[in-house]
Amino acid sequence: QLRLVESGGGSVHPGGSLRLSCRASVTHLDFYAVAWFRQAPGKEREGVSCIDNVGGSTMYGNSVLGRFTTSRDNIKNFVFLQMNNLKPEDAGIYYCAVSPGRRCSSLKISEYTSWGQGTAVTVPS
Repeated sequence: QLRLVESGGGSVHPGGSLRLSCRASVTHLDFYAVAWFRQAPGKEREGVSCIDNVGGSTMYGNSVLGRFTTSRDNIKNFVFLQMNNLKPEDAGIYYCAVSPGRRCSSLKISEYTSWGQGTAVTVPS
């Protein structure tokens, strides 16, 4: 059974950086595209990024484009989210999620079938 565990969240001032990690307990992480989502209090969960199964293609939400970068290490079974120039509106719980497919077709929640428990990011204004 696929299990995802996020880490790396914390509190950072505006303009700061954080690097989130998602560890996957699966034999072949390279079979799956992996996405990051976030959810702020009182708001809907939104897609942040996706990386295809081998890291050759990525996709980002408009609000993070140019500031966030996703990458992966299929040998160690990790996916990362480097977040730079953080803004107060970036605060929320960040989740990683796995798609049953190898490609990033979209950042729709319904396309991702396995989810982690999340890690919290705060950016006090």
